[in-house]
Amino acid sequence: MRNSILQKIKASVRSANQWFSETPERSLEQAYNAALQIKAIEDEHFNGKRISAESADYGASVMAYFHAELNKNLNIAKLRLAAFNTTHSVLTFVNQNNASSNQADPATKPANFNSIGARDQPIIILEKLKFIDSVISKYTAESGQTKPDSSLSLTVVPQNVKLAASQVESTNLNGKVASERLETVDKIENISDQTGVLPRSILRTFTRLTRELNPKAEEDVVKKFRSSQTKTAISLRFILLLIVIPLLSFQISKLFIVGPIVEQTFKKPQNPVGIFLNEELEEQALRELQRFEEKLKFDVLIGRAPELSEEAREERIKDKAKELADEYSQTSADAVKNVFSDLFSLTAFCLVILTSRREIEILKSFIDEIVYGLSDSAKAFIIILFTDIFVGFHSPHGWEVILEGVSRHWGLPENRQFIYLFIATFPVVLDTIFKYWIFRYLNRISPSAVATYRNMNE
Repeated sequence: MRNSILQKIKASVRSANQWFSETPERSLEQAYNAALQIKAIEDEHFNGKRISAESADYGASVMAYFHAELNKNLNIAKLRLAAFNTTHSVLTFVNQNNASSNQADPATKPANFNSIGARDQPIIILEKLKFIDSVISKYTAESGQTKPDSSLSLTVVPQNVKLAASQVESTNLNGKVASERLETVDKIENISDQTGVLPRSILRTFTRLTRELNPKAEEDVVKKFRSSQTKTAISLRFILLLIVIPLLSFQISKLFIVGPIVEQTFKKPQNPVGIFLNEELEEQALRELQRFEEKLKFDVLIGRAPELSEEAREERIKDKAKELADEYSQTSADAVKNVFSDLFSLTAFCLVILTSRREIEILKSFIDEIVYGLSDSAKAFIIILFTDIFVGFHSPHGWEVILEGVSRHWGLPENRQFIYLFIATFPVVLDTIFKYWIFRYLNRISPSAVATYRNMNE
């Protein structure tokens, strides 16, 4: 009985110790999620700017809702960061004591305060703290704080501490993050130094009224609209050029440059070798000739055609063979033309890209506006559509049709082994790259779109 009570007490102590050791990681993750929610509202409704009446034109009720969400997530982030700093400091102190005791007792091992790897732990923590500070610093500056809150600061490291050789890599990243944090603090202090006697909300209201009462306000709106219209026209024109110029280069080179040279080679009567580019074309021609010969016999047997003599039947088969030779000679010539014409088309496309850097920047901005203007459901729908087409369950059939069409276009034999190997590897690589893109970039740019995508995909 006594032993069972002791075991229960030990189990309770172990569970409590484990819960407390996981508190820093759990608190930091909750603060990070709250910062992600704020960033999602900024990207979705305020074009990436901070949540305020100046960043978007919403009514009073809508702004009240956004400010309520902002205050809720700010409070969560600050409280969770305070819990992270407190528990992190306690666990750091405990681990230091354990490390010092280990010098006397080598059998004892200090416990890690969370499940993150010892080498990657500082990098992940600093990346998350950097992101949280970048989001919250916009609103701490607005509240007139001249110093950063203690919940937003990193763990203090004495300057006289020498790092071990295994920590050199993380030290470089720590210095970079620390320098960026110092720049952020300087910006906050500079903004707070400029705070006047009147509240900022009154100044913003006065600025907005001045802007609306400005006689040139309508002219400014017209200029912005014309700028957007010009950007749209340039982007659409550049897209058409990217499509039309390669197609025109392909057709012109095929008709006037490559075509005459190839025709002279393949149309020579003393050059029967140029009829078939590969064995598959020859086998296809033989099957058609055999089918024609069998059709002649079948027409005679059913009485559809009169019976022919051996010489007449051979003559008709010979004429059909010449017709097939001309047809497949033209097919082979077209395949050779396509190869060289595609080279001209690719050259023209590269020249357009190299000489249109300004248009590329405008097109990129135009596409970004369209993509960021879509709702989360529309983004998730487009992502699911493209992934199901190119890396989904039915995508192998589409890739097989594409590869067979490319083979016929260039006159190459349809190698089934290469097609199966391509289908078994390339969509898998695409799927891996796409998942990494969602995890690495889209999760930061639009977390709400990622959540919608996962819900729709399930």
